Amino acid sequence: MSKKNRKQAQDNNPDQFVQEERTDKIELEGEVAEALPGTLFKVVVTNGGSTVLCTLAGKLRQNRIRVLPGDKVMIEVSPYDLSRGRISWRR
Repeated sequence: MSKKNRKQAQDNNPDQFVQEERTDKIELEGEVAEALPGTLFKVVVTNGGSTVLCTLAGKLRQNRIRVLPGDKVMIEVSPYDLSRGRISWRR
């Protein structure tokens, strides 16, 4: 294998591409107030008392973690839209 082909093989290695974690998120604690259809939940934030419309994060969906009204949860909210977020952890 020539040096040129070896370099191309190294460049095309899929193990090199590592997905970075998002840095533009705000993590908040809250309590599920209401379960809505389509895996949506109304979550009341404990610090500010505001209501955030949330959906489930991927790992909660994959592992079929049940979220019920009254559960304490961690949510991730985008700084661009504070009224919508996703549930990342159930306590």
